[in-house]
Amino acid sequence: MVTISDYYRILDLTPECNVDDIKKAYRSKARQFHPDINQSPDAKDKFIGVTEAYEFLLTYYERMRNNEEEYIKAMEHWKKYRQYKSRQRARVYAQASFVRFKNTSFYKTTRIFDATAIISSLLVSVLVLIAAVYGYIFRIHHPIPGIESPSVGVLVIFILLGMVLFLISMVHFKIYLETSKKNKKGHEKDF
Repeated sequence: MVTISDYYRILDLTPECNVDDIKKAYRSKARQFHPDINQSPDAKDKFIGVTEAYEFLLTYYERMRNNEEEYIKAMEHWKKYRQYKSRQRARVYAQASFVRFKNTSFYKTTRIFDATAIISSLLVSVLVLIAAVYGYIFRIHHPIPGIESPSVGVLVIFILLGMVLFLISMVHFKIYLETSKKNKKGHEKDF
């Protein structure tokens, strides 16, 4: 009988991991064991096991965190309704080329919009805007001898750059929030 410990072990994770860790581990293991890339005789079986572990951990992550009763319910539900389908889907993915597999909606769910990177890019964009305005004002009050006045064109370019960075960061932040909500709702629907 496969246990949750086995699923964590298959993906080289610990029970303290989070959803992003599960996704990252699966992306790495799927690439490592996909039969299109790995020619070893047991690659297909390992790929199927990795895919099964990923689906189980992602599906039941919230429900079974530190709750033995929910873990038992999750395992029963998994074995009754989802495990066979997971293995069948993994077999199909194993027969496809890795490039084709990477383009499936299943694999695309492993993509991560990292909140830290998004917040960092938001901060950088704000700093660019502040530096552009502050630099322009500073140059007006502290002119450089021999140079007339600060260039408005340079100010406009840096403001536009800062605004573009800010807008891109906001779009990524919005996608990150929507993805997080979908993942949460997806887990709730399973029960």
